[in-house]
Amino acid sequence: MTSQHGAFIWYELLTTDVKAAGAFYGDVVGWSSRPFDAGNPDGYHLFSTGETEVGGLMVLPQGEECPPDAAPGWIGYIGVGDVDATASAIVADGGRQHVPPTDIPGVGRFAVVADPQGAVFTIMKGAMDGESRAFSPDRAGHCQWNELTTTDPEAAYAFYARHFGWTKGEAMPMGEAGVYQILDRDGISFGAVTPAGPEVPHPVWAFYFGVPDIDAAISRITAGGGALLHGPHAVPGEQFIVIGRDPQGAVFSLVGPRKA
Repeated sequence: MTSQHGAFIWYELLTTDVKAAGAFYGDVVGWSSRPFDAGNPDGYHLFSTGETEVGGLMVLPQGEECPPDAAPGWIGYIGVGDVDATASAIVADGGRQHVPPTDIPGVGRFAVVADPQGAVFTIMKGAMDGESRAFSPDRAGHCQWNELTTTDPEAAYAFYARHFGWTKGEAMPMGEAGVYQILDRDGISFGAVTPAGPEVPHPVWAFYFGVPDIDAAISRITAGGGALLHGPHAVPGEQFIVIGRDPQGAVFSLVGPRKA
């Protein structure tokens, strides 16, 4: 994949049990999973929908490679033109670097960073040709929305605007909960920034993966040993969202229609 500076290009699950997590999301979202390296079945795995690779999963790193309070969860990759320069600029702007710029032979160069409020994400310049299709707002099996919940929405927006060129789209007032600020890139809405409530322990990115039938997905969450935390809630476009927790403890989000 090319750099696509400022675009979400990949989604990755850090988990304690790659095999079990692969089976769970296969049932719930419809993904298939396979090892990146066939000779290392316990290593990095890829999630695919049809012929399109949309994400990965790996065992949660330990020690210096991961923040001390790290737990199973999802992390998004944002494409950049220069990983080293962007990582340095983020740190100079009040962010943090958790993993320094690192090469993955044949794949690209990446760094794991956090914004000044503490939300973690990965920046990457891919080594392969072609654009990522991991984010596709109209396709089931792809991420359809990227949502940042944070303690300081205006400061967070300004930070991402400086480093990735994002702009403000529609602002949706939510009463006492504040403003749900849509994010645009090149005139296309791809996500939002929303204020953190008392139930959110720290700023975090959430990624809404599309499913063809939200009620069927809910049934599979609970049947597979996961938990439904919120929803289903109606959102624009005759869609519904849910937030769940997988059997290993990672929180995830889904969006899709009701077929019934």
